[in-house]
Amino acid sequence: MTKQTLSAPGSQRVFTGVVVSSSMDKTLVVKVERTLTHPKYGKRYIRSHKFHVHDEKNEHVVGQKISFVECRPMSRTKRWRVINPAA
Repeated sequence: MTKQTLSAPGSQRVFTGVVVSSSMDKTLVVKVERTLTHPKYGKRYIRSHKFHVHDEKNEHVVGQKISFVECRPMSRTKRWRVINPAA
């Protein structure tokens, strides 16, 4: 469910996740999950991280899958912006 692309040094990171909160004005909280495998035991487990994402038009709702990209700092915690709904 996660997507990260690094094509060249200094390029922007792109992630895909699910909106878990949209109660703030022009801000979404998006949860990105990634699956890891334990190096010794081989068991798979899920790690997740939440990002504050800028949504200029307040058009996304909880449960929606979106893609977002790095941008300039917009607040203390918000350094990401929505690029489009994920397919």
